[in-house]
Amino acid sequence: MTARILGPMASSGASPRAPEGPSGALEPWEVFRQEKDGDPMRHGGSVMAPDAELAMHYARELFGRRQESVRLWIVRRADVVDLHDPDLLQPPLDRSFKKPGGYVMRDKLAAARSAAGQEKPKARAT
Repeated sequence: MTARILGPMASSGASPRAPEGPSGALEPWEVFRQEKDGDPMRHGGSVMAPDAELAMHYARELFGRRQESVRLWIVRRADVVDLHDPDLLQPPLDRSFKKPGGYVMRDKLAAARSAAGQEKPKARAT
């Protein structure tokens, strides 16, 4: 199993022993896990730790001791970016035709039949 610390500390090359919080205060770390190779990373939970090294040990103990994970990502919650932009997440144009379930034909056929005064045809016996 591999564990990876993500965030500014990982890119700066800082040692995992470097203190993260003020005077060793506990802070939340989010843990993402992969159950087997090829699976997506999923949020497994969070751990409280004063630094990256302890967060890695806690995450390994909670999410890897029974070999239920092959990979862990540990991210300080403060480093997670919250994207809250309604224009980006919900564009103003209706593009439901691009989604597989964009057109619900059953509802449209039912509306057309009721407008025409017809009933739904019975299923044919084969």
